Amino acid sequence: MIGDKIAAARKSKNLSQAKLADSLFISPQAVGKWERGESLPDLNMLNRLSTLLSVDLNYFSVDFQSATMDNQEPKTNFDMSRGNWVDADFSEMKNLHEKFSSSNLQRCKFIDSDLSGLLLRSNHVESCDFRGSLIHKSHVQNSHIVKNLFQDCAFQHTEFSGSHIQDCNFSGADFRGSIFKTCSFRKNILAGAVLNATSFIASDIDGITISGTVKNCAFENCSFSKFVFENATLIKGVFI
Repeated sequence: MIGDKIAAARKSKNLSQAKLADSLFISPQAVGKWERGESLPDLNMLNRLSTLLSVDLNYFSVDFQSATMDNQEPKTNFDMSRGNWVDADFSEMKNLHEKFSSSNLQRCKFIDSDLSGLLLRSNHVESCDFRGSLIHKSHVQNSHIVKNLFQDCAFQHTEFSGSHIQDCNFSGADFRGSIFKTCSFRKNILAGAVLNATSFIASDIDGITISGTVKNCAFENCSFSKFVFENATLIKGVFI
């Protein structure tokens, strides 16, 4: 389907496969494979295609309704749900919001992306790099989150529920106002993380060391194993 759309947009611009390939700095054979459905361009290449072919990035998605292709401004709200993304670079991505559920992500890069308001539901996210990204006011539901880099990410007012989160690096991450409900939170690094008005509810917390100031945080009906406060200051905490 994407191949057909590339071909239609290319022809509407009066471009040959060779001319389009030259503009993208790739071989004509690669364009031919896309149009025959033998391979797929990654999201970065789709973004370049949308600019060259004067179409909205959504033009390549299943749910795109409009057939118009005249000088539209490229957007980065492509629907990535139910995808299998491996070794893809989505750095500086914006506006994913709810269009990212039921996907498999491995070794992908989202460095310095604006993912605020993101909904991750039933996702498998492994060995990905989110360093420096904005992920505040987001929801992570029933997802498997392992071996990822989240250093200096902003998670303010983000809710994690029913998720397995393990072996991730959250150094310097900001969890102000965040909530963890019925999560497995195991062996994650929290060096320098901001915990202020952060709640852990009915969660399994294992192999975690917390340092620095922990203020107005709540730990309700949680189980703890190898849980350490090291050089930490606790202010108005609740343990029930």
